[in-house]
Amino acid sequence: MSKTVDYYLAPQSPWTYLGHQRLVQIAKATGSKVRVMPMDLGQVFPISGGLPLGKRAPQRQAYRLVEMARFSKALSLPMNLHPKFFPVAGDPAAKLIIAVDMHHGTDAALAITGAVLAAVWHEERDIADAATLAALLSEHKLDAACLALSNTPEVQARYDSYTQSAIDAQVFGAPTYVIDGEMFWGQDRLDFVANALKS
Repeated sequence: MSKTVDYYLAPQSPWTYLGHQRLVQIAKATGSKVRVMPMDLGQVFPISGGLPLGKRAPQRQAYRLVEMARFSKALSLPMNLHPKFFPVAGDPAAKLIIAVDMHHGTDAALAITGAVLAAVWHEERDIADAATLAALLSEHKLDAACLALSNTPEVQARYDSYTQSAIDAQVFGAPTYVIDGEMFWGQDRLDFVANALKS
């Protein structure tokens, strides 16, 4: 019987970018299902004790860049450590991912998630800009109507629901993977995720 991963993500998160494609590959290799669940870190952080990047101590900010460079190199995944459009609002892209999921299904939602993450961390594109999001839909041959759908109350309600679900599950950062109630925080825990899905 296949297992399901609740994939709590933030579309502007560098760690989500570094882990995304590996999660997709792990899910495929293990025959597992993925629930793509973008969340609003702006609501999660205050409850869980997290801080936005700009409010973190200088030594934490500096070490973050060291780790990002290490993982980028180790994974052979190109990454701009200081992207042109960052910090960036994640809500428009998060809601687009939800709209694509509702309209096209999980595989398309995973594809557009990967595209959004790469847009920030590799391609120097502004994911808070509607024109950028429309272009990403076109590039991945997804229905342009998903952009309008992303601005509907139905999508907002699902976004709010995912954020509350993250809070209820004790999530405090992105990416977080939850399998059978067990939480794995961070792309550097994907080996444990793979083991949990195989067991």
